[in-house]
Amino acid sequence: MLPPELIAQTPLEPRDRSRLMVLDRATGTWEHRHFYDMVSYLNYGDLLVFNDSRVLPARLHGTRSGSGGKVEGLLLRRLEPGLWECLVKPAKRLKKGAVIMVGKGTGQAAVEAGLSAEVVDERDNGIRLLRFSDESRLEELGEVPLPPYIHEPLNEPSRYQTVYARVDGSAAAPTAGLHFTPESLETLKGKGVKLAFVTIHIGLDTFLPVRVEDPSQHPIHREYGEIGGQAALEISRAKAEGRRVIAVGTSTVRLLEHVSSLLPINSWKGWVDLFILPGHPFRVVDAMVTNFHLPRTTLLMLVSAFAGRDFILRVYEEAIRQRYRFYSFGDAMLVL
Repeated sequence: MLPPELIAQTPLEPRDRSRLMVLDRATGTWEHRHFYDMVSYLNYGDLLVFNDSRVLPARLHGTRSGSGGKVEGLLLRRLEPGLWECLVKPAKRLKKGAVIMVGKGTGQAAVEAGLSAEVVDERDNGIRLLRFSDESRLEELGEVPLPPYIHEPLNEPSRYQTVYARVDGSAAAPTAGLHFTPESLETLKGKGVKLAFVTIHIGLDTFLPVRVEDPSQHPIHREYGEIGGQAALEISRAKAEGRRVIAVGTSTVRLLEHVSSLLPINSWKGWVDLFILPGHPFRVVDAMVTNFHLPRTTLLMLVSAFAGRDFILRVYEEAIRQRYRFYSFGDAMLVL
């Protein structure tokens, strides 16, 4: 367990003022910098690949039709128009056929909102399939689901979105991208660094701890991803020309490595279920930007696979000594 003071809380640092630990895999060394210094480690022609998924206003409040009991929900994944996977509580009281009245609040305010959701199937771990009467109102009635360690509302909910977020679909922010500002993106382009944007929607399963002794037996989560034609061209061209591909975030790494056997590609869309463990041969990603992750998570295992387990253990010991901040609004690493 990390010391509480290492967990990033509000009030927040400006986006690009976070601390940055720069890791050199070739020498096994690191430097302590700030995020705005990152541009000095990138070269003309490098390709930075960003995840433009936008966090859904996925937290819902409502009441059970008939009983009036309070209900809380978290949208996880859109399966088809109007049909969503949703984590609900109290799940035991929401059986197939139950109807939830969704609103801005609970009680009568929720009933008057006029949006209903029917439970059409029951899944494990408190997950239900909900069919909404009018999903276009979810943006209006939902709230951005902040991490549980953030105990105060954000003055600006947009702070939990990347500045380039475009495609609705994530239940949690692609946190490595939260450090970038419009100005830093322009600075990168001015240096000749190329930018490409892909989409991979982050689900809560991403953060589940690995509870089995053999990590390969952990049930890896799936995330839906898309690589458009322009991004596919930029990625394929960079690999063919020997230029560095730098992934922003572990989900971006998973997406790029998932399609690595298909390059060159025109475009791609589908489910990503690649579990990256030590020993994985990285074929696309040459460097990555990532935050500091919890022990026994697939995220930390991916970073360990990329940089080496022993090196990452030493890096994390140093990060704790230097009081780097962990989690979504924490500090960052650039792994070269």
